Amino acid sequence: KLKAYKIRYLDNTFQPPCLNNSFVNVNLVKERSLPGESPRKSYLKAKRKIAKTEKDAQIKLKLYDPSEFHMINPSKRSRLGNPTGYKIVPGGTAASLLDHDDPPQLRSAFTNNQIWVTPYNKSEQWAGGLLTYQSRGDDTLAVWSERDRSIENKDIVLWYTLGFHHIPCQEDFPVMPTVTSGFELKPVNFFESNPIL
Repeated sequence: KLKAYKIRYLDNTFQPPCLNNSFVNVNLVKERSLPGESPRKSYLKAKRKIAKTEKDAQIKLKLYDPSEFHMINPSKRSRLGNPTGYKIVPGGTAASLLDHDDPPQLRSAFTNNQIWVTPYNKSEQWAGGLLTYQSRGDDTLAVWSERDRSIENKDIVLWYTLGFHHIPCQEDFPVMPTVTSGFELKPVNFFESNPIL
């Protein structure tokens, strides 16, 4: 079962949507220590890349290519100069196993990636289009994203595809127990200090 969630970032003043947000892929890369530099052999380094267009922000999650995904407002900065924002912490990340040209997959092409980012467009409301079960896949998130519009410093929407695979087992009969999954949105440089303190 796969479902796309539409997330729009408002700046930390809780006003109408901010018109200049950006999506940042913060990739964690292993770096090697130089000989004699440290007893450690390697360390992690964060490499930030701001997505310029929709295709730059199409993300397939990979276990051995860890990243954080931030929605930031580059014009709103903390006291230390960091842009305010949120990060999405993925939960259930199952991907569709259907062929891309299979009719059900054409209609639900939003499952081709776990993360998409599009410029806000009032007519783009549902990842599978308005009439998903009756469509041929011509009004979906994947079709909109093919335009590869600019998303840097814009009013943008992050789409997160959440899902899981389920193989029925005997404990599911006669009533299937609840299967749940989720994701989190967490502040990144949003507050000036730890809000718990």
